[in-house]
Amino acid sequence: MTVLSLGAGDVLLIRHGETVWSLAGQHTGSTDMALTPKGEQAARSLAPYLAGLHLELVLSSPLQRARRTCELAGLGEQMQIDPDLREWEYGAYEGLTSAEIQLEAPGWLVFKDGCPGGESPQQLGARVDRLIARAQQQRGPVALFAHGHVLRVLAARWIGLTPGHGRHFLLDTATISLLSYYGDLPAIKYWNAPLLEPSSC
Repeated sequence: MTVLSLGAGDVLLIRHGETVWSLAGQHTGSTDMALTPKGEQAARSLAPYLAGLHLELVLSSPLQRARRTCELAGLGEQMQIDPDLREWEYGAYEGLTSAEIQLEAPGWLVFKDGCPGGESPQQLGARVDRLIARAQQQRGPVALFAHGHVLRVLAARWIGLTPGHGRHFLLDTATISLLSYYGDLPAIKYWNAPLLEPSSC
């Protein structure tokens, strides 16, 4: 990926670095996991892409894997916490892999079905819509440090799709994505880059 060039309304999305559960494919919502050593190194590797950017606002999920990624990426001093950036609430499926969930609920997909005791796609979509509104109120570009599923729904909502369309946006750990505009139309400029040997879930 080349050096980032940001416009006034651009929104950077940064997924946190690897954790033990992301490596294993376990659904990690409110469980406050630390980064692995590899996850910390990947987060540090993001710093050259973010250095020197003039950001109006830097927001992070309250969970430590996102906050630590923000710090290691060099933006800790600007960081503000926004609870709307926390990951999907998985309820009864917290800590389970997709294969384990399929044994109980064949055909289950979080973007379609949500989670028992957790959030529905519509509930997560409402959180994401608040984040988009907050970002669009800023005069300059914004950076958001968060988690795989919430950022995938955010990308879908940015371009006017339903929360369920987040299923079409694969997102690895410790990657940068850029939401922008094509004229006046919301658009995605970069997605899931750079690839720094991330884990896939």
